[in-house]
Amino acid sequence: MAGDLSSVPAPAIEAKAWLVLDATSGQIIAASNPDEKIEPASLTKLMSADIVFDALDNKRLTLDQTVNISTKAWKTEGSRMFVKLNTQVSVDDLLQGLVVQSGNDATVALAEAVAGSESAFVALMNQEAARIGMKDTHFANSTGLPDPNHYTTVRDLGILANSLLHKHPQYMRYYKEKEFTYNKIKQLNRNRLLWTDPTVDGLKTGHTQSAGYCLVASAIRNDRRVVAVVVGTASNSARTESTLKLLNWGFQNFDTIKLFDTQHPAVQAKVWEGQAETVGLGEMQPIWITVPRGKGPEVKPVAQYTQPLIAPLKKGAKVGTVSLSLGGKVLRQDSLLVLNAVPEAGFFGRVYDKIRLMFH
Repeated sequence: MAGDLSSVPAPAIEAKAWLVLDATSGQIIAASNPDEKIEPASLTKLMSADIVFDALDNKRLTLDQTVNISTKAWKTEGSRMFVKLNTQVSVDDLLQGLVVQSGNDATVALAEAVAGSESAFVALMNQEAARIGMKDTHFANSTGLPDPNHYTTVRDLGILANSLLHKHPQYMRYYKEKEFTYNKIKQLNRNRLLWTDPTVDGLKTGHTQSAGYCLVASAIRNDRRVVAVVVGTASNSARTESTLKLLNWGFQNFDTIKLFDTQHPAVQAKVWEGQAETVGLGEMQPIWITVPRGKGPEVKPVAQYTQPLIAPLKKGAKVGTVSLSLGGKVLRQDSLLVLNAVPEAGFFGRVYDKIRLMFH
């Protein structure tokens, strides 16, 4: 982790586990107990919202569509939006109930609208968790109510937050809302950082007696986004202060720089028996790296790839990896993909290169 190479240590945090992540590079900057299984409480609703956003994107729901409030949704215990039984509520209002008010009733109503039942919706949640690499997570419900089979880790919560931010930027406006009134009942967003730091734009709080006070927070400063995950603090104020300390440390002591993109590949590799003599190798998306402040020029890339590269080469084919190191420590490793297709050369060109290769 980049934090291990920083001369400024991470702040001391009174929490069961925590993590700081750069959302552009996707790197964990620092963490404490990142793989310890924890109870996510209402942080669960990050995944619930993600599945609803997917349904909106796929036109299986619309924001102005109304949803009937079932007995199950109406009776769900815990934090509530206070919807009434057998009333019709818009998806837009229910999303505000889920995100801003952390309403368990709103969450179950949306789950039923998307999948027909909460249990079917939870299956979608677990399927998506597996797809994005949440290896130590299992959801038993859509709300975060305590259950022995409902668990995650701060590493997985970081993966989830980063996925949500990149996949559904158009819906992030819900997470900035400081209050929402429904049924003449005004409730404030429990994320107090929305009041104390104008750069914070989300994401979700959680609390049960067994989980303690939890928060996944996101902030943007100078076009750079940092995410902090804090779980198991003793109070609302402790989770707010601890999370802000981690965000400030992540922004102030680290840089995120772009090293390579399709115009500036990681490697310009020799090609044999092809219609082009060289081809760029890298990732289809830009490769960013997060390092301690001022250390960007010291990053050393080391590429390992199939040699000789013999045409035809298909665009996107993986032919190796590139490791990015600082101070002799590997901070990240990325695939080397063929950035542009290289067709075979003609007969004489191929024969010429075959002879050259014999002496190469």
